[in-house]
Amino acid sequence: MAKQGPRSTNNVIIPYTPRPIQRDFHKNAKRFNVAVAHRRFGKTVMAINHLLRDILLCQHPRPQGAYIAPTYTAAKRIAWAYLREYAGVIPGVRFNEAELRCDLPDDRKIYLLGGDSADSLRGLFLDAVILDEYADMNSRLYPEVIRPAISDRLGSCTWIGTPRGSNQFKEIYDYAIQQEEAGHKDWFSMIFKASETGILKQEELDAAREIMDESQYQQEFECSWSAALVGSYYAQALDLAETDKRVTNVPYDPNLKVSVSFDLGVADSTAIWFCQEYPRTGEIRLIDYYEASGEGLHHYVKELNNRPYHYDKFYFPHDVMVRELGSGSSRYEMLLGLGMRPTVVAKLKVQDGIEAVRGLLPRCWFDRQKCAEGLKFLRNYHRAWDAKRNDWRDRPNHDHSSHSADAFRYLAVGLRDHNEDDRMTSMSRSQRMSDGRPVILTDYADSFV
Repeated sequence: MAKQGPRSTNNVIIPYTPRPIQRDFHKNAKRFNVAVAHRRFGKTVMAINHLLRDILLCQHPRPQGAYIAPTYTAAKRIAWAYLREYAGVIPGVRFNEAELRCDLPDDRKIYLLGGDSADSLRGLFLDAVILDEYADMNSRLYPEVIRPAISDRLGSCTWIGTPRGSNQFKEIYDYAIQQEEAGHKDWFSMIFKASETGILKQEELDAAREIMDESQYQQEFECSWSAALVGSYYAQALDLAETDKRVTNVPYDPNLKVSVSFDLGVADSTAIWFCQEYPRTGEIRLIDYYEASGEGLHHYVKELNNRPYHYDKFYFPHDVMVRELGSGSSRYEMLLGLGMRPTVVAKLKVQDGIEAVRGLLPRCWFDRQKCAEGLKFLRNYHRAWDAKRNDWRDRPNHDHSSHSADAFRYLAVGLRDHNEDDRMTSMSRSQRMSDGRPVILTDYADSFV
């Protein structure tokens, strides 16, 4: 885009004057772009003009571009008038309203399409694509249809939208940031919060905030990914970590040992967090995450051994001491036999463990790529809903996010208590677990007393 005033092409003035922050987007955009914007930012106007510029300047013969909304009806309602307004000043342009197609000079075309029928879009070649409100689209649309459509002519794709919780739009935004941090020059992302753009007057934002639920306001105007996760335990703290740039590239430091926490599943998944603690700063750096199901202890020990980490503590919940009916041995004993010495964390009420996590999260840094799955589960970990009382229960909902959250809870408790005497040494001497129940240790105890 031109640095000032309306943009001109072949001496034709396009009646679009981008705001300074929109101009930054046009100037810095790459082949793949993600723009997260608050309501009334003007993202559709920005996107239509970005698409129009790309097609007018495209060097390929017969270039084609597409603006895609969640539905065909939405594409017409949201963008057709804008396309007519900004492209309508170009001599020789024609508009086919029946097909929502703009025919530009030199056989250049822009289509308005709906993403609700992904298969109907197969076969198109595209030089530039806008995906508006990607969170509401068919998850197959980009990987199966759009990505192949831009491949042969190295076309561009831009995702725009307002957050709607942790979904495919959040995933593509995270991926864009990962690519930028890794130095890939084809990716670019920007986030536009109402408190930072200055587009909406403060009194208008204050009036909206008075009538909206706080989570609604945070989502619609402050681009919060977690606002839609009602009842989430950790979403707000993880949003703050994102804002503070503590979700980023966090490499393994070979000068520090790695502590690991487990939530061991039998029929369920087993989740594992890997962290390094920086004593001088108090930072907890989460460098890795792993989860699997249907595997035995040998599998997880092998996974740890295959990583290039030097280990310190292995945190486990108290039930690692429980003897299995079939073998008569506890998983604690089995792990000792596999060369791993578990540290059993204090048995606390779940809510006390959740508070330990909340106390730890402000010190945490997360590797965006390696911890992506674990972070998603932490965000989604939420209280159970009581339909009869129409209120939240005082306990977590058990679902796919529980394993990651439980492993992180054991990590928080273990790190909090790491300066105390080793719990297993104490138990081996007292023959008592932390809650007072007797425990029987076999000769394996001799190896660590």
